[in-house]
Amino acid sequence: MARDYTKIVAWQRAHALTLAVYKATQSFPRTEVFGLTSQLRRASYGVPSNMAEGSARNSKRDYLHFLNIAQSSLRETEYFLLLSRDLGYLSEAQHRETAKLVDGTFAPLHGLVNAVKREAGTVNTLIAVLTSSVAVALSKYCAAGALV
Repeated sequence: MARDYTKIVAWQRAHALTLAVYKATQSFPRTEVFGLTSQLRRASYGVPSNMAEGSARNSKRDYLHFLNIAQSSLRETEYFLLLSRDLGYLSEAQHRETAKLVDGTFAPLHGLVNAVKREAGTVNTLIAVLTSSVAVALSKYCAAGALV
């Protein structure tokens, strides 16, 4: 039951955010290539890519799992943009522009999550939230080099 994710407003906005992040990070210091630049880009493309992957899943529970990860990636992107501004890598205008794109993605993504939750039912929603939380925690733990 593949859905055409490109027609979903939340995905369209997340994609626009990712493009803006790539453009904004081109001017980051070379010393940040494997640090903040990489982390910010990965967080930003994690939003639309998880929405796309989830749209190809056969169950509402699996779809919801990937939408939850997309929401987490969006929050992570929001923080990395703030950090980039505070470190002087983004101008106030660049931060305002990208923050506006983040804000414009939250509402439609939240609406999509709520719609899928209603369709999935309570039990599937709880399972999806739990598995998403575990997946996000493990990926952060592995990225930190704790499980090598």
